[in-house]
This record gives sequence, structure tokens and C-alpha cells, in this order.
Amino acid sequence: MSLAATGDLVAAAAEAGTAVAAFNIITLEHVEAVIAGAESVAAPVVLQVSENAVKFRHGRLLPLARAAAAAAERATVPVALHLDHVQSDDLLRQAPGAGFSSVMYDAARLPYQDNLAATRSAVDWAHAQGMWIEAELGQVGGKDGEPPMDAHAPGARTDPGAARAFVADSGVDALAVAIGSSHAMTTRTAALDHGLLKRLTATLGVPLVLHGSSGVPDDELVTAVAGGIAKVNVGTALNIAMTGAIREFFAAHPEAVDSRAYLGVGREAMARTVARLIDVVRG
Repeated sequence: MSLAATGDLVAAAAEAGTAVAAFNIITLEHVEAVIAGAESVAAPVVLQVSENAVKFRHGRLLPLARAAAAAAERATVPVALHLDHVQSDDLLRQAPGAGFSSVMYDAARLPYQDNLAATRSAVDWAHAQGMWIEAELGQVGGKDGEPPMDAHAPGARTDPGAARAFVADSGVDALAVAIGSSHAMTTRTAALDHGLLKRLTATLGVPLVLHGSSGVPDDELVTAVAGGIAKVNVGTALNIAMTGAIREFFAAHPEAVDSRAYLGVGREAMARTVARLIDVVRG
């Protein structure tokens, strides 16, 4: 099957009142596990490569991207490639030639006006290439005179008015919103602000994306999707599954040295996690 377009998968999910799951990949085992998990539940899926993953691969995008594209083209379900949390304009410009149909452009570290200008420039370029583009506000205003905080801090919340202006002025196709989840959570204890999500959904005219979903319990994810989240990003949950399975393998087989054995059980554990989470977010 040819590569799917992220924008098409997200639009279809939003129209159906559900969400597409997007999983961050680091190794070929991640790629194979995500596709196997999606195939087992007959669902479309998005493979995400972050700028940090590219740095881990010695700064080279193509080896992992081409492996992911080759695997996706042999999948029995629609699979799209998404470049995640990109700060480098050079990396952004490599995306179309590497098979990516979408990018999350991350200028959130910059002051608001600089974020807006950088994102607007990235949007204009990406749209000229036929790419779908996601972004986020970055620093989120504090309450009662508190200073702004990072968008991924546990207490951060996206302001609907600011988000509406950012979407209109930047031209982004989707917005990642801060409603209570955080990146790299290893416990599923996040409590989402569903009232805020309802206001964001009513205010914004683009699909909404939930980052840091590994730390969100199943019931919270179900409610978030019902409230308007159309793309659910997952990364840490796969690494927890893989690492846990490998630890168990070595506890039972301390003499093992063949990497295929322990990578295989890690891959299977990730595939089960993928299948379970897809079932959660698609309802």
C-alpha cells in the first residue's frame, strides 16, 4: 500500500469523531511494532520521527525514514510519515524528499511573535510542498499574575483566545494543545482539562492534537477524543513496553547474547501496546 497522507488520516478521524494514533519511532523495531500493532486491529496509523530521534541517528534523517517508508508501503493498513517537533529549518526542508507528508514545526521556545513569524514562514513553505503542518503556542500564560510556563509543563493550559489568533495568523493545519498532559511521563496519572478542551474545540477551526499521551489513562483519552482531539501522540509508552519486556527476558535468560531474541520480545511488547492504544483512541 502506498504511503498515506497524515492530513487525510486526521481529517477522516475528525469527521468520524475519533482520533488517529501517532507513534514516535526510534529503531526499526519500533517501525515494525507500530505497523504490526495497527495491522492487528485493522487501523490506520502515523509513524513519527522526532528531531531528537534524528539526532540519535547521528543527525541523518534518511536511514530511518526510508526504512519506515519501505515498511509502510508493504503494510496492509494506511500508514503515514510525520516529522515531529522540528526546530531546524534544514531538517524541515528534508521532509518532502524523505517521504513525510506532514511536520510538527516547533518554534515554541521562542517569544510569541517570533514563534508566530517562524511558524508562518514554515507553513508557507510546507504548504507550497503540499505538506500538512502542526504547531503549538509554546509559552502559556500563567494565572493571577504568574509568569508564563512551558506548554508541556503539567500546569500549562492553552488559552482559547490566544490559540484562535495563533491559528488564524499562522495558517497551521492543526494545533497541539496544553490541557494537562506532559511529555515523557512514565506513569499514567495525567488528568485532562476537558472543559478547556470543549472551549478550544468550539473556538478553533482546525484539528486538535494531544501530545504526551503516554501519561494519560484510557478513560481520559476516550473523553478527550470525544471532546475533539483528532490526533493522539504516543512515544514513551512504547519505550516502557520495550524496555520492560527486555528486562524480563534477561531476568529469565541472563546468559543470552543474541540481540534478535531480546529485540524480538521488545518488538512484540510494543506491538501489543500499539494495538491496545489504537483501540482506545478510535472508540
